[in-house]
Amino acid sequence: MAKNLVIYYSRRGENYVGGSIKSLARGNAELIVDYIRKAIDTDVFEVETVKPYSENYRTCTEEAKAELREKVRPELKAYLDSIDEYANIILVGPNWWGVYPMAMYSQLERLDFSGKKVHFVVTHEGSGTGGVLKTLRDSCKGAAIGESLAVQGGSAPQSEKVVSDWAKKVVS
Repeated sequence: MAKNLVIYYSRRGENYVGGSIKSLARGNAELIVDYIRKAIDTDVFEVETVKPYSENYRTCTEEAKAELREKVRPELKAYLDSIDEYANIILVGPNWWGVYPMAMYSQLERLDFSGKKVHFVVTHEGSGTGGVLKTLRDSCKGAAIGESLAVQGGSAPQSEKVVSDWAKKVVS
């Protein structure tokens, strides 16, 4: 049976949810990963930056915008060196300025995706998957990019069935 891997970034603490800033004990992407884990057999790797983003949501968005504009690849606490043993890779993260946080690309651009099937989930508050597909085509060289799923952050806690059904379908 093909092995699966989830690579994700999630923001805990202050987040924009349903029109206002709320503090989340667990980020929306982290919830999505839990639903995927329940649905399919998968290994999981969390992308974590050495220098944390600001705890203040608005400051964090400005940091994220600057990283995007300057094409920064933040240093991570740990890196995956290889994904050779996996057939399916599922990426999960928030839409920050139309793409995943730059920290995701710090990891993705180090890997050889040749022969891998990549599916992705984006959490958002109205912008859907944005430009994530284009950036994944550039960052996941050699991958076959499969299906995506956009989950509105405010509805992430109620999205288990949708996410589970999607995960089962894309790795079958």
